[in-house]
Amino acid sequence: EVQLVESGGDLVQPGGSLRLSCAASGFIFAAAPMSWVRQAPGKELEWISSISGGSSNPRYADAVKGRFTISRDNAKSTLYLRLNSLKTEDTAMYYCAITGSTNRGQGTQVTVSS
Repeated sequence: EVQLVESGGDLVQPGGSLRLSCAASGFIFAAAPMSWVRQAPGKELEWISSISGGSSNPRYADAVKGRFTISRDNAKSTLYLRLNSLKTEDTAMYYCAITGSTNRGQGTQVTVSS
């Protein structure tokens, strides 16, 4: 059974930083392209970043490019997202997902507020 467990969300001030983690199990993590998506209250699910199994070709949505960094540790079956220069509009529930799949974790809440 595929399991994805996100953590690391918090309440931070604008300009702050966070690192989100996603612990994966139940599939061959190193072979799976992975993504981060987010959903703000009252808004649709938004793709923000993806990375291949071999960590090549990370891609980012324009809204986060230059501020967020996706990475992975295949030995630990863990996906990461580093969030820098956070803005109030980054407030959302963040989910990791197997790219192209409906499998998502339960999410971790990021709230950016002064």
